[in-house]
Amino acid sequence: MIQSASIEGLLPTGVTAERFAEGFRWMLLSRTVEDKIAALYHAGKIVGGVYLGRGQEAFSAALGMALQQGRDVFAPLIRDQAGRMAFGDTVLSTLRTYLGSVLGPMRGRDGNIHRGEPRKGMPAMISHLGAMVSVVCGVLMSRRFKGETGVVGAASIGEGGTSTGAWHEAMNMAAVERLPLVVAVANNQFAYSTPSTRQFACDDLVERARGYGAQGISIDGTDLAQCIATFDAAVSRARAGGGPQMVVGRLLRLCGHGAHDDASYVPVELRELAENRDCLKAARATMLTNGWASPHELELMEAEAYEQVQQAVAQAQREPRPDPARETWMPLASEWLMEGNLQTA
Repeated sequence: MIQSASIEGLLPTGVTAERFAEGFRWMLLSRTVEDKIAALYHAGKIVGGVYLGRGQEAFSAALGMALQQGRDVFAPLIRDQAGRMAFGDTVLSTLRTYLGSVLGPMRGRDGNIHRGEPRKGMPAMISHLGAMVSVVCGVLMSRRFKGETGVVGAASIGEGGTSTGAWHEAMNMAAVERLPLVVAVANNQFAYSTPSTRQFACDDLVERARGYGAQGISIDGTDLAQCIATFDAAVSRARAGGGPQMVVGRLLRLCGHGAHDDASYVPVELRELAENRDCLKAARATMLTNGWASPHELELMEAEAYEQVQQAVAQAQREPRPDPARETWMPLASEWLMEGNLQTA
């Protein structure tokens, strides 16, 4: 049982033990889902690439938790499984996409990482990663033209993606227009195999925020409590008219760029640094140290997450795949629009 009163002075303002535990559950579920996806990939059950968010779950989950489902817009990237689920995506939806089920959000027609549900405020991912910030800026401008207020748009990017022209153009536009944009920059230290020292010369990427006229903050991306407090505050400022916000999370990608990559280019000494710790293990230790969960309760959480994933895999594997002879191959946006018209009629 969580005792909120026992945490006075231990967590940032506004972060309760209950909220920390919620974040931990999303992190745990994300890690469990991705461990299963990696196993399916190596067993030849998944077509296409697999890219995992191991080590980035705290940073991702906190952003998804800060946003409002049904109101805000979130453009996650390939390592944002935790944030996707915190924003409303489900384990079954995820596994349907990876296993090519026709009942999944992409109808089994697209690569497993390009999934999205625009009707639910989650644009499908574009592999040219900097472009996602531009997409969110476009969505926010369209909402403004419609007279909608109080909407926040969030986009994820890695430190390597901040070197793209699309990212620079989008940040400049967001600052000039004072868009309610929150950009989460996961500085995982390697853009595929290219180290940060070959990506940018500034001491911290947060300096770029100041250059554009955006508000920026740099945090420990492995500290769940700090991530929650920071994203809650950034989203609130953006929603209140404070203009674009940029949050840089310092962390280490604890796996290769993709499941096909052994990350042998990451120096052993870098992996051993305390600041590059596993965020899930750190959050688990915090839960135990503060008495917010017992070892047995954590084991039950892990078992529950595992069973949830197993059931989703079993269901998705039983479902049909697209039949090329029967598909109309209508763009999903048009299909969704037609479904909406039919429902309205």
